[in-house]
Parts: sequence; structure tokens; C-alpha cells
Amino acid sequence: MIQEGDWDMGIAKILAQRLCATQYQNLPDAALYWGKVALMDTVGVMLAGSQESAPQILRSVLSAAPGPCLLLGSTDRVPCLEAALINGTAAHALDFDNTAAHFAGHISAVMVPALLAAGESFDVSIQSLLLAHSVGFEVGCRIGRGVNQGLYHSEKGWHPTSTLGVFAVAAACARLLNLTEAQSEQALLIATSLSSGIKANFGTMTKPLHVGECARAGLMAALLARQGFDAHAQAFEHPQGFFNLYNGPGHYDVEAVNEDWGNPFDVVTPGASYKQYPCCYSTHAAIEAALMLVREHGVFDAESIDTIETFTPAFGLAYTNRPQPHSDLDAKFSVQYCVVKALLSGQVVLEDFEENAFLDPTVQKLLPRVNSQKYTGVMFDPQDPFDAELQVTLKSGARLHSKVDRPLGRTSAVPIPFERLRAKFENCAARVLTPEAVAQAAELLSLADKNAGSVRAFTAILAGVRG
Repeated sequence: MIQEGDWDMGIAKILAQRLCATQYQNLPDAALYWGKVALMDTVGVMLAGSQESAPQILRSVLSAAPGPCLLLGSTDRVPCLEAALINGTAAHALDFDNTAAHFAGHISAVMVPALLAAGESFDVSIQSLLLAHSVGFEVGCRIGRGVNQGLYHSEKGWHPTSTLGVFAVAAACARLLNLTEAQSEQALLIATSLSSGIKANFGTMTKPLHVGECARAGLMAALLARQGFDAHAQAFEHPQGFFNLYNGPGHYDVEAVNEDWGNPFDVVTPGASYKQYPCCYSTHAAIEAALMLVREHGVFDAESIDTIETFTPAFGLAYTNRPQPHSDLDAKFSVQYCVVKALLSGQVVLEDFEENAFLDPTVQKLLPRVNSQKYTGVMFDPQDPFDAELQVTLKSGARLHSKVDRPLGRTSAVPIPFERLRAKFENCAARVLTPEAVAQAAELLSLADKNAGSVRAFTAILAGVRG
């Protein structure tokens, strides 16, 4: 049993010991179930995202040589690091992928592309991938607990998806490839120098590039460590190490990293947050508040609305207060646009962020009537800032009000039904795969926690793209 005094060993060494000690048979059924959900959800959004400009431009610039790893959305195969980079960028291109509370970012999108690439390269099983995902999830959230005190890391301007995600990926790939404790420690230490990503680039193609670079960097750290590459043993704790540079003295808690490993596993409780809507998660509670009004009153006619007031937490409002989006990607981060679409059509879907849908004349007419403000409701939890309130004032004088404390899917305690998540996968996958491939992939993923099949067999199905 590792005691608090053992932290003199170094954070990376202790995390390496714990991730290597975690075995598939020790994982609770709930961890395997949520790993299956994460794999299905991430592969679906990766397939749909593969057709977006960011991964397409990246492919044209890299011109990678042939290799063993599938580029999703195509039949092309490239070396594993390039596959992790391009598929990782695709996984976040639609901003439709899951997040984790303690991690404060998009956790499966960084890991799954790297795990698929490593799994194809080294011929591992789906079950090994699920184990690796749970371990990487745990390491990412452990480090997140240490640096996300008061959300300081994120509010400073770092994008935790990539700054912390590189450790989740390095840990997951180390476990997938059965690295030793010493090699796993080095992978985490190497990753401290590969951590990057700034929030100023939200709403641009560079945000999903953060995910691709993170997937590539974490996998590279594991592969380098496997070959004997080394890094400083105190790269986390050093005065010029990760914690002090990225957060600053007094703004992190080392002991929080060490509390209750796997008790429960973070992938189980609180679990990941899953998206029903293909836009920034900080807009989701407001969308649900709008849809509550639609369910009660029917879809709204723009002419009947006088004003719309949204109330969302300052944390999210800082990057979703975009009264007049200027691109499809920008619209994903506009709480005003997302609420208007929900009120006018009773849904928010992928097509609402394609082909300049935000320029629809009816939408443009209503956007100036939206006033978005900071939410300070009595139930507001500053450590989980995703509540929202909405007030719609009609020209008749009627005032309609709704409130959402937590969007469905926010935690494992308020799960989206599996059938709905499978339908999301099928909808995303159908954009690029044949109907037969969609059905085969969906069935395999539905049984992933019960199936010992190989990653290579799975990606062979994903190569069934439409002509």
C-alpha cells in the first residue's frame, strides 16, 4: 500500500505503479460498460468529424507515408503517430465528444485515436483497449484533481483537454502496450514536455488540433519510453516542472492526485459527460431549458418572441457569449445561437452547424433579441458550472421560464439511455460508412465489453466507407 510519505518517490512513479497494477479482471463491470460507451461515442464523432476541414487540411499537409493504421472516413492507412494526430483532430472537429468533470476537458477524444492506432500497430484486443481507456481516464482525472483546484488551470487560459490529456494518453498507451513500471513512469515524465494548448484558439480549427497533437504526443511518449527514452524524475514537482509552470505555486494540490485510486474509478463515478448536441457543452443546459419550453408550448414562431434571456455560469459564458457567430465553428460556441435554434426547431443537430446555417434569415432576425447574462442561481455549483436558466418574453406579454440544474448525460448518475447513444453513433457513422458497416460496427461496439476481438478486426469494419 502506498503511503503519503512515499510521494518522495515522485508522482510519475506512483502513478506508474498504480496503472501497471490495474488488471482487466479487477475492473468493475461499470468501468467496462462506460469504456464501451466512450469507445462507441468517440468512434462515431470521429467518423463524422473526419470529413471536416481541420482533419482534411491536416492530411493534405502531412502527406504521410503508407502504414498499418486506418484514417477513419477513408480506406487510407498511415503510420501510427500520424493516424493518432489526424484521427484525434477528427474526434474533436465537431465538438460532439465526451468530457470529464475532474479532468475539465474532453478525455476520450484524446485517448481513443491513440489507442486505436497503437492497437492496430501491435495487434491488441478490444478488451485491452477498454482496460487502457479506464487507466488513462483515471490518470488524467487524478492529475486534473491536482491542478483544477478552483478551475484555476483552465481560467489561466490552458486547455485541459490537451495540457492534461497528454498524461491520460501516455498512461493509456503505456498500459495497452504492457510497458513496465519504469517505462510507464518515463512515459508520463516525457509527456510533461509535450503538454500544450491555449483557450484563445477556441472556436477555430486549432482547438481540435489540440486533441490530435495530444493523442500523437501521448502515444509518442509511450513509444519513446518503450525504447529507453528518459526524462527528469521530478518533472512534475520540480520548481521548473509542470505544476509550478502551468499553475504556479499555491495553485495545485499534489495530495489530491493520490486520493482513492480506483475507489471508485473516475470513469464510473462521476463518469464522463456525454453530448446530445454537437456544440460546446457549456451551451447544453441552456439548450435543454429551451427544449423544455418547446415541449410545453411547441416550437416558437420568431415573430411571437419579444426577448430571450439566458443565464449561464461565468466560466462557460466567457467563451460562449457570442451574440453574432461568424462561422459554423463559431456558432458551436454561441449560447445565443444554440438557444434560438432550439426554440425555433425543437432540436439542435449536426446540420445546424453546417453550410452557414447560422445565417438563416429567421435566426438572424431573432439573435439581436437574446441577452445572455451570468448565472448565479442558488443551486449553482462553482466546481461543476453547467446550470442554466432561460426566460422568454413573448410579444403578448407572457413570460416563460425554465431551469436546468444538470443536462442529461452530465454524469453517470443522470445517464443518456444506451439506445440513444447507439442512435447517435449510427447517425454519425452513416455520414461516411455503408449501411452494412454501420450495422456491423454498432453491433460490435454494443458488445465490446463482452467481446475479446481484435482492434484490427474492428478497424477493418470501419474501412467500409461509402463509394
